[in-house]
Amino acid sequence: MSRNVSSPSGSHGMSVRRKTVKRGDKEYSYWEGRTTIGYDPLTGKQIQKYVTASTKAEATRKLHTLIAEIETDTYYEPCRLLLREWLETWVSEYTPNIKDSTRYLYSSDIKKYIIPHLGAVKLENLKPEMIQTFYNELLHPKTAAKKPLSPKSVRCIHSVLHTALNQAVMLGYIPTNPSDACKLPRVDKPTTHEMDEFQSAAFLDAIQDHPHEYLYKIALFTGLREGELLGLTWECVDFNHGLLIVKQQLRRHQQKGGQYYISPTKNGKSRTLVLAPTVLQLFRLQKEKQEQQRQNAGPEWCESGMVFTNPTGGYLSYRTVYDCFKRIVEKLGFPEMRFHDLRHTYATSSLNYGDDIKTLQENLGHSSASFTLDTYGHVSNQMKKYSADRLEQYIQRLNTMEPPNTLQGKK
Repeated sequence: MSRNVSSPSGSHGMSVRRKTVKRGDKEYSYWEGRTTIGYDPLTGKQIQKYVTASTKAEATRKLHTLIAEIETDTYYEPCRLLLREWLETWVSEYTPNIKDSTRYLYSSDIKKYIIPHLGAVKLENLKPEMIQTFYNELLHPKTAAKKPLSPKSVRCIHSVLHTALNQAVMLGYIPTNPSDACKLPRVDKPTTHEMDEFQSAAFLDAIQDHPHEYLYKIALFTGLREGELLGLTWECVDFNHGLLIVKQQLRRHQQKGGQYYISPTKNGKSRTLVLAPTVLQLFRLQKEKQEQQRQNAGPEWCESGMVFTNPTGGYLSYRTVYDCFKRIVEKLGFPEMRFHDLRHTYATSSLNYGDDIKTLQENLGHSSASFTLDTYGHVSNQMKKYSADRLEQYIQRLNTMEPPNTLQGKK
């Protein structure tokens, strides 16, 4: 049983009717609104859009809204995709140019966090408040069995979801990005643990004759990232001119049992460092040490061309380097120190001894001097003392200078 109620609206035909359907032994009634928005150029048939509601008034209102959106070109075709379906499509089709490790992290966040919470929601029904509740639940789980995530982790998950939803907007699946309205947790600036001069001296003494002595020393005196050190090849070391070219890094696939591989530097750019004579000598000593390793390994030696290798010439693993480092610093009483803090120590030492921010930026391989300044711009007490000493020397020099004759004659 149905009843038609028709009325024109601009150039669009419009009708509202009551419909009854039978499901099993029960009948259900609802109101359906229908309008024609044009004709298919291939078949000549009408292109119609429908709305449904529990009352005639609501169906009429929805239909008028639909027609107004069509006439003002603000209408979006309803997207029936579930968020889960869209995210799977986005990862496979719209992330071809990102690093494999980054794609793995995206997929991990999607499978572990986003899909269990929001995957069953239709893309068109996803609301800001749903996403905000999701973020809040990650930060403050309602059950003790779930471990809360850090603000940084929640921001990373938001970045994945926001990027995927932006692509959905560009494709016309949804009119706006619902995650735009979400409030994200504040991430405190991470604390660095640079070694002071006394700690650095103790560290250098502790690593004498250690299997990774030259690696740790070069890290401390160049500020290279761990992956950049482990990715160095001998062709990157110019002994004649005292230069080091940093153009790649050693990476490991994120998944369990992932293999090591060589990739470009973090910002994708190479840089050249001018080495201090002592640092250049460290590379020479490392070359001599590696030659001894080659002889000891005999036919088991695998020539990789790497500066730092395992005893048979293969890639030196991150875990080996890190674990050895942690044992050393913990024995020295520096339990919070990480391998990356050797880089921070180099940076602050460089500033303490007069390097300018631009030079430090280039040596560290930062994308901008502003990032370097934000990270290392804090002025240590030692830097303040050096500044005061330099000013005092300037003042004393002025006080002991004889005025030029030209000035004496004007008095």
